[in-house]
Amino acid sequence: MKKVHRVFAVFTISLLATTASAWAAVADDDLERERLARIASEIEQVQALVSQAEQSAPTGQRVKFRYDWLQRDLEMLRQGITSHIDSPRQPRPVTPLRGDYRQ
Repeated sequence: MKKVHRVFAVFTISLLATTASAWAAVADDDLERERLARIASEIEQVQALVSQAEQSAPTGQRVKFRYDWLQRDLEMLRQGITSHIDSPRQPRPVTPLRGDYRQ
């Protein structure tokens, strides 16, 4: 019987370790999504500043700053981040258990 208890204990410990690492991965994923959402929000704030700067930009300059190009690049960055955040999480394939342990 001791051998069965030892095998069960090893199985339980390995199952708990696997579960703990899976939860840690989920927590890491959530943390990444939170940080990316914050970055996307910060980009929106920068876009508002760029709009303000464009409105108050001097006219008649020989070399003009291309605010429209900057806005387009910022929007592309924000959309890429948002797209990643909104993408569905892909579940990892799980190998099915055999279920029949009798010989």
